[in-house]
Amino acid sequence: MQNRVNQLNEEFNNSSTLEVLEFLLRETKQKVALSSSFGAEDQVLTDMMIRIDKRANIFTLDTGRLPDETYSVMHETNLKYNIKVKVFFPKATDIEDLYKRQGINGFYDSIWNRKSCCAVRKIAPLKRALKSVDFWVTGLRSSQSVTREDMKLFEFDEANNVIKVSPLKDWSEQDIWAYIKSYKVPYNKLHKLGYPSIGCAPCTRAVREGGDIRSGRWWWENPEHKECGLHLKKSA
Repeated sequence: MQNRVNQLNEEFNNSSTLEVLEFLLRETKQKVALSSSFGAEDQVLTDMMIRIDKRANIFTLDTGRLPDETYSVMHETNLKYNIKVKVFFPKATDIEDLYKRQGINGFYDSIWNRKSCCAVRKIAPLKRALKSVDFWVTGLRSSQSVTREDMKLFEFDEANNVIKVSPLKDWSEQDIWAYIKSYKVPYNKLHKLGYPSIGCAPCTRAVREGGDIRSGRWWWENPEHKECGLHLKKSA
């Protein structure tokens, strides 16, 4: 699999985002899915993929603790593109067990607790969503975090046994918003209230203008820990 990943990175080294997506949706004849949190980057990819193929597979993870604004943009997106983004929820029994172990907001108490919460609410549903997927499309960008600086366009995700693709990895925040404005793409209104990165409501807050775009996520932790586990390499 790693040989295939290396080959794809070499082949698409100078390709545009659109060329990468057209390859995935039109040429691979394999199962491709975009995981969307309805953040700005994912909305750009949704728009581009729907323009290429109306039947593009797009799913989201509903953790049960998302901000109201995220549900609003989910609704707007479904209406604009006449689609229904697939929703994967955590299992009720897993949530009940998590509550017994750490209470309702125990994730603030330690990194272990927070990652346990992410594992139940995000990672387990993601595994179900990617079970029959060959290429997992994400909205990750290299400049978003210190944990993403060395990311490649194509990477093998060992945890889910899929090839992860990040077509926007070299885009700037300005590029993202220029596209949204140009194509009138629905976006989460929290972005305009100082939330560049949006996750679960209890784990997300606004950041100061000019601040690190991921500093509002799990703000009580050190920067090198700020991943939920969805995008960590197995060896990390």
